[in-house]
Amino acid sequence: MNVLVCVKRVPLTGGRIVLTDDAQAIATQHLGFTISPHEECGVEEAVRLVEQSGGESVVLTLGPAEAEEQLRDAMALGIDRAIHLVTGGDEWDPQGTAAAIVETIEAERPAGVEYDLIVFGNESADAGGYQVGIRVAHALGLPVATGLKGVVVSDGSVRCEQEVPGGRDVFVLPLPAVVTVKEGLNFPRYPSVPGRMRAQRKPVAVRSPDAVSPRLAKVRLVSPPGQKKEAEILGHGPEAAPRVIEVLQKIGVA
Repeated sequence: MNVLVCVKRVPLTGGRIVLTDDAQAIATQHLGFTISPHEECGVEEAVRLVEQSGGESVVLTLGPAEAEEQLRDAMALGIDRAIHLVTGGDEWDPQGTAAAIVETIEAERPAGVEYDLIVFGNESADAGGYQVGIRVAHALGLPVATGLKGVVVSDGSVRCEQEVPGGRDVFVLPLPAVVTVKEGLNFPRYPSVPGRMRAQRKPVAVRSPDAVSPRLAKVRLVSPPGQKKEAEILGHGPEAAPRVIEVLQKIGVA
């Protein structure tokens, strides 16, 4: 089976996110980059499926030239080849991103490349738009299931498990299909040194997609406030004991 997994270069999720002065982008000069945790699980799942059933795994990203680093990282984990849709570094909206991915998938068909499963992370760690996978599925006329914590392929179909309060919903989609997966689907492997060396020799096809005039307008970005941490000094030495007891009684542990 042939599996395509789509990823995005995003700032390290553990880093402190600072916005530019115009609130239109993330200031990245002091940040490292990676792919989203959901997409890490998507890469792992693509590798596992091809290991089990044979075929080819392909990783695709739309982003600046520097995003080749994330493609090489995915290939170090076992992905067979990569497609890089190179942009000037500007953020593309979900509509333009989906259109470029669809165009690339259709451009591979004359060479006999058909994808049985197209995998996305449920949302990117930076924009969190939740749209690209669904837009690609709609444009290609394929069934889609989102927010998955379980994916099992057998007999020309994919069994999709989606967590809901009190259990899981199960959907069975005929292949080819599109799925968006969440962190926790699996445990991504770590790249080995031989894997990284092999990744440097694997092919990366480079394309320059035409930017689509955006129909979605971004007003501004907002960085949500973090949880406040406060410390209260209750006193010093034995004199603090009455206050400690009072606080313990207040929170119901004394």
